[in-house]
Amino acid sequence: MGCRVKKKLIAGNWKMNGSLAANDALVKALVAGMAASTCHVALCVPSVYLAQCQALMAGTAIDLGAQDLSQHEAGAFTGEISGAMLKEFGVRYCIVGHSERRQYHGETDALVAAKTQRALASGITPIVCVGETLAEREAGKTEEVVKRQLAAVIHANGHCISEIVVAYEPVWAIGTGKTATTEQAQQVHAVLRAQLKAATNQADRIHILYGGSMNAANAAQLLAQPDIDGGLVGGASLKAPDFLSIIASAP
Repeated sequence: MGCRVKKKLIAGNWKMNGSLAANDALVKALVAGMAASTCHVALCVPSVYLAQCQALMAGTAIDLGAQDLSQHEAGAFTGEISGAMLKEFGVRYCIVGHSERRQYHGETDALVAAKTQRALASGITPIVCVGETLAEREAGKTEEVVKRQLAAVIHANGHCISEIVVAYEPVWAIGTGKTATTEQAQQVHAVLRAQLKAATNQADRIHILYGGSMNAANAAQLLAQPDIDGGLVGGASLKAPDFLSIIASAP
């Protein structure tokens, strides 16, 4: 970890998966298996399961996370969920601007910046996702894209930027089984760290997570990189043995 003495953060993103029975079994298996964990662990669950998971995680070492929130405080926004509502359920983290939200729901950099602002105002740590598509990587635009996405968030949030978590998720490596090489991942993480350092003198306290198909086989190598402070884990977070293996590999 170089000179930064901060624990890794391993956050699971269940996406649109789960059921009352499956959630119960999974959380109980994780709690039983991670007694001696040395890293921070969070689970970002579908909003309908927040109450169930709040109860299951109470008094455990797992923090509760949500997968999205509204940029609005309250009002006539049918189907939306506010930061204040999430906070009532003990939500500690909220994913903002996941590539699936950007791709399928048309979320712009400006909207992601506004949602980041709303999470911070609600006392929730936003996990801000940035990442390039395969076409953008092949065109040599990786740095340009991730810096543009993060710049919007920095611009809107000023000095509060030290309170966010950033997740680099190369879109071409999400759910595809492809993973950025450790060198590719570290290179982008270093770019993001430098950008954060230019914005705040507390950049070293900001967790930058890797979020492209991290699994039990590649986690240790990725987490050993100097600027990779944890993982945003998709599919592997739905399987207790795999997620526990990733948690155990965090130095």
